[in-house]
Amino acid sequence: MASSGKAPEGSITLAEMREFASFPAATQRYVRRSLDVAFRRADVMELWCRDVVEAASIRAQSRVYERLNELRTIIPDDSGLEQVEPFMAPLISISAFDLGQDRLNSFSAYRFLYERLLGAGARPWLPAAFCAAASLPNLHPDRRRALLQSISEAAATAIGWSNREPSFYPEWVEKVDISNAPN
Repeated sequence: MASSGKAPEGSITLAEMREFASFPAATQRYVRRSLDVAFRRADVMELWCRDVVEAASIRAQSRVYERLNELRTIIPDDSGLEQVEPFMAPLISISAFDLGQDRLNSFSAYRFLYERLLGAGARPWLPAAFCAAASLPNLHPDRRRALLQSISEAAATAIGWSNREPSFYPEWVEKVDISNAPN
């Protein structure tokens, strides 16, 4: 049987699940919450709000994420500079908000979230947006250093990107009380 050189969809989804599982619990929670906010998948306040601080963060995130629909429609298809500014400026602002929440602690976590928020077409622009947002003075210098050190040279200098859309979009999962489960 000849191989097409293309990984089966199931193995790609499993790799995405493994990557998500490798993130700290707070990062996983933030990614799921962010996807719920962006795609209005649930009553976000009911599902995610634990206190007044988190309620304020969710409201702010909802306002910031209002620009995502527009961004999805203006992702540059090449490196023409006339297309870059209208896309990158808001992407950096949204990215700065997310990085400022202290839940995305690496480029891989950022990339994982933003591939889902914007789609595969945004991949070439994510390293630049991440580096720009991670360099902004609103972040503590130690946090800036850690974020910028998390992006590999390969990610920062890639010569090409996959155009395959993500297939795994993590969602909230209710905890199961195993003490009440039948034997």
